[in-house]
Amino acid sequence: MKRKLIAAVGVAGMVIGLAACGDSGSKGGDGKASGAKELTVWLTVDAQNNWPELVKAADDAIVAKYPGLTIKHEYYGWPDKNAKLDAVLATDKAPDVVEMGNSEMIGYMSTGAFAEVDPSKFENSGAWLDALKQSVTYEGKTYGVPYYAGGRVGTWRKDIAAEAGVTAAPKTWAEYTAALDKIQTAKGDKFSALYQPSPDWYAAMSYVYDAGGAIAKKDGDKWKGTLSSPESLKGLKQYKELLDKYMHADKTKDEADRPVVFGQGNSAAIFAAAWEGATSATPENDKVGGLKDKLENFVQPGPNGKNLPVFLGGSDLAIPSKSKAKDVAAEWIGAFTGAQGQKGLIGKGNLPNNKTDLGPLKADPKTQVAATAAESSWFVPTASGWGQIEKGKVLQTMLRDIGTGNKSVEDAAKAADAEIDKVINTK
Repeated sequence: MKRKLIAAVGVAGMVIGLAACGDSGSKGGDGKASGAKELTVWLTVDAQNNWPELVKAADDAIVAKYPGLTIKHEYYGWPDKNAKLDAVLATDKAPDVVEMGNSEMIGYMSTGAFAEVDPSKFENSGAWLDALKQSVTYEGKTYGVPYYAGGRVGTWRKDIAAEAGVTAAPKTWAEYTAALDKIQTAKGDKFSALYQPSPDWYAAMSYVYDAGGAIAKKDGDKWKGTLSSPESLKGLKQYKELLDKYMHADKTKDEADRPVVFGQGNSAAIFAAAWEGATSATPENDKVGGLKDKLENFVQPGPNGKNLPVFLGGSDLAIPSKSKAKDVAAEWIGAFTGAQGQKGLIGKGNLPNNKTDLGPLKADPKTQVAATAAESSWFVPTASGWGQIEKGKVLQTMLRDIGTGNKSVEDAAKAADAEIDKVINTK
């Protein structure tokens, strides 16, 4: 999944180096990791630009264990990474470690492109965040290691809230909707108390999963769309109610420019990736003036009595099945994603890959909101045809129809299920 890495508002910057690697390994290796002469690691430019010292620390730890080993790195942008990977996997020149967006894993796991790994060999694997654990699991087997996560939070203009008589960020759904009601009344119909682009399926599906629904579920050995189930319809109707009451901007637009729109000052709140609020307040986007000091993050409450479950964006690390150095590749991943590595990534504004490391973050006012929000998460169906559903924008089409009123919630969901069922089980 393509992601933009910008630290959330209030996340402090620090860099903590990696300790020496632990005993990490993979199933299916040749048992001769020390005999490997070369290791090729593919990462995205996020690592190259934002934490190269953490990559070097992992390299140093592995080379110290295996003197003479050469580690080569190649860095790719998100738009072109998979095309290059697909091409090289058809040859005998496969890399040994590759970074994948978490929702990109499914298609490769289902076709046997990645080697199975033993999660017990990696630190904190028993506490991996739910959504990230799901992203590396296919039919009960593990094919990757979570790297880091990026969550979603509520962000609002505390100055606008105060003008409407609201002095504290909401902790419950009743407080949230009451605050939006007051803001909407105070600002009028041309203002969006909540800027929520209709096609934003990451947000909409949070309401579906909060209501007990799902995009699809497995029925025997086949997946089937379940957006028209009673539970999913309940969540979609709750989402529709928000759009109708508080979203007064163009309901056909997606969320791609949400930080820009939010920075223009015509809305009071968003539910979005944690970096989006900070991006709206950068000099090029802030049309309000001093927006950074006017923003406040909060854990997004859900309508069913709990914090709204969030989609965790993030990356995983996998070992191609054609790697000739599977064991040492797994050790490199262990060094890079272990406890000390996670500290370094946290210092760069990322969420860790596990719940254990969320504990201290929840106790720190600077990171409390993002860490708390990440505890409750959901993930897309780990079905072989999921990539075709994303590519076909099935969810976006359904949500645009719901948001604009082009179709009833029931009809739009039924149509989406039909489209999902056509492709979800294909490879």
